[in-house]
Amino acid sequence: MVQFSIQSDSEIPASTQLIDQISFAITSRQYEPGHQLPSTRQLAQWTGLHRNTINKVYQQLKQAGLVEARGGSGIYVSIARSDSDLTEVPIQTVRQSLDKLLSLGCSLTQAKDLLLSEIEWRLSCNAQVLVTAGREDPGIAKIMAEELENALSVPIQTVAIEDLAQVLEHTGAGTIITNRYFLEATHQAIGNNNIRVIAIDIYNYKQEIDRIKELPANSYVGIVSISTGILRIAESLIHSLRGDELLVVPALPQDSYRLQTIARSADVIVVGHSGKEALKAAISSTKIDRIRPVEIMHCDNYISIDSIEQLRLELGSD
Repeated sequence: MVQFSIQSDSEIPASTQLIDQISFAITSRQYEPGHQLPSTRQLAQWTGLHRNTINKVYQQLKQAGLVEARGGSGIYVSIARSDSDLTEVPIQTVRQSLDKLLSLGCSLTQAKDLLLSEIEWRLSCNAQVLVTAGREDPGIAKIMAEELENALSVPIQTVAIEDLAQVLEHTGAGTIITNRYFLEATHQAIGNNNIRVIAIDIYNYKQEIDRIKELPANSYVGIVSISTGILRIAESLIHSLRGDELLVVPALPQDSYRLQTIARSADVIVVGHSGKEALKAAISSTKIDRIRPVEIMHCDNYISIDSIEQLRLELGSD
């Protein structure tokens, strides 16, 4: 069962902590599409927040396209526009599509031409692959792009959602990849442009979460990432799991003072791929000050393995 908890003395607003925790549960598939979310009454009991605040949280998640209200029933995880594509067996999909075309009066030759035309369009889309996220956190788009380039061996360009409309004015076709949290905003930004959007699921961080649960009280946990959003969500999640028991300090790789403080004093440091080198240098420069070695947990994946495999199919990557 997913846990939700609010750290009252955190610099992160309580409503943002709850949004982060629910968003993580959805985008890491701990809550599957169609799953019913806790009621406002349940969340109020668990978190101590007023139900009006929780209603506003759910409203913001609705606007992001992550949840939907079903009259008289409650709040559910949205079945996103791309979710149906993820569960269809390819050969069954082809056969069903062909049967549908024939039932509409198409001949086999006409159906062949239509399918080939669609394939050609997909190939043209794959000629340009964009990764997008909000402008306030360019680090998250960079992380997704680096992982996808390494996994798929295709060139990828990053662009802020706020700049998509302008970029697409000069693009005939393409594919946009984004975090599921940004899916609705991305669809709104592209309007009627001839471009497809694919949403990825994020890694569930089960191994890291299990380790955080095991840490002794009063442990010092450092978090290093180039994404301010990941740092904020990680801090919220750890507080939801352990409350005041752990000291959690986030740091960007370029924040040398805070990074050296973490390297000098933390018991455990969780670091993403893009922050490894900066952390390594900080640990090297402060090792004389340490009494015992620090435990490093490397998080090399932000995107789930299932999403990578699905993208290989979508993009025709070997």
